[in-house]
Amino acid sequence: MAFEGLSEKLNAAFRRLRGKGRVTESDVREAMREVRLALLDADVSYGVVKDFVAKVTERAVGADVLESLTPAQQIIKIVNEELTELMGGGNEKIAMASKPPTVIMMVGLQGAGKTTNGAKLAGYLKNSMGKRPLLVACDVYRPAAITQLQVVGEQIGIPVFALGQVNPVQIAQHAIRYARENGFDTILLDTAGRLHIDEQLMNELKNIKSAVTPNEILLVVDAMTGQDAVSAASAFDEALGIDGVVLTKLDGDARGGAALSIRAATGKPIKFIGTGEKLDMLELFHPDRMASRILGMGDVLSLIERAEQSYDEKKAAEIEEKLRKNRFTLADYMDQMNQLRKMGDLGQMAAMFPGQLGKQMAGAQIDDKMLSRQEAIVLSMTLKERNNPSLLDASRKRRIAAGCGQEVADVNRLLKQYEMMLQLTKQLSKGKMPLGLGKMPNIGKITGTSKMHGFGRKKRLK
Repeated sequence: MAFEGLSEKLNAAFRRLRGKGRVTESDVREAMREVRLALLDADVSYGVVKDFVAKVTERAVGADVLESLTPAQQIIKIVNEELTELMGGGNEKIAMASKPPTVIMMVGLQGAGKTTNGAKLAGYLKNSMGKRPLLVACDVYRPAAITQLQVVGEQIGIPVFALGQVNPVQIAQHAIRYARENGFDTILLDTAGRLHIDEQLMNELKNIKSAVTPNEILLVVDAMTGQDAVSAASAFDEALGIDGVVLTKLDGDARGGAALSIRAATGKPIKFIGTGEKLDMLELFHPDRMASRILGMGDVLSLIERAEQSYDEKKAAEIEEKLRKNRFTLADYMDQMNQLRKMGDLGQMAAMFPGQLGKQMAGAQIDDKMLSRQEAIVLSMTLKERNNPSLLDASRKRRIAAGCGQEVADVNRLLKQYEMMLQLTKQLSKGKMPLGLGKMPNIGKITGTSKMHGFGRKKRLK
């Protein structure tokens, strides 16, 4: 999980402040020393750390903070505000052309994930913004680059324009004409990369930029390369003039220093972050939400947005109606579990939950195999049995287990989990959180998540 180490160290420093009835300037400076070390350990550049700590210290030693009734909370608020400002202040969206098509040029070093994240962005533009994007294969050097783009394009239902091994400038120009003639309003150019920055690469990118005048140049950088990502961003911006950054593999970097350094080093915003390998795992970057995650305050807004994208509102209304009439069936139970599965890795969502709840969810994952086995059990039942599980006596259970190749114990386990879910969804249906989320105790038992810290045991989440 990104920023895991930084979050723990910052919270340790603030716990010591909270434990003091009165905070002195000396206490503040000691806490800021720990903050400085935590940021450096997170691979944030020294200059950025120095400026950040100086700003926070200057604000935190003021009389209005030290003499307040809650000085520790005031200092955390200042740190939160300065972290937000450090990462750009607010979300910056893609600059769309006043007259379509909008041309977006994806650039970056080889291995950063340009092709995959270009496809992710195309999917985001299609699904979240109602655009009609076209992917364009301008990388004519890397073996199978064109094929890779065609494969990911097919997976997300977005066409790919390719002319083979010809001049990338000509490909880009032809693609724009093709887009205008066929009603595509957004073009994403997947350009070539190199293992390192060189003059030949930059000249080619400059030629494409000059020929098609893109509305947006997005640099794709790998968060796991740390300060190398910051150096690459600076070099590309100096040579090409980038408009923003797509930071990939943020889920695989526990330090996260690149996210805190890029804006300060280049002055260019992080616009999107890649949070996983799946083609829908691309998020708008919100500095304020990320600051809250870093400080262990969670990110409920992003959690709700992810739930809304995955959850079928019509089906939710139907389930609520069934709950009111006490008609929640085993088929409904499986629908609920599949909706939860669509939301993605629970472990990745851990940082969106505040405080101890997020820590308990760290490393959590839904056991897809167990859900598949449970689905097989439900499908082995008759319609009457699914609608009325109380009919399932020992004889019926043996028949169902034999029909799907499972044990009777597996059938009993499913029925027990169904009863748990029935009680939980009755509680949740009265609120606005999507069913399957919220105050769900023992999620590990319900979903078969064997790797949950604090889930599936005797602990309950409050």
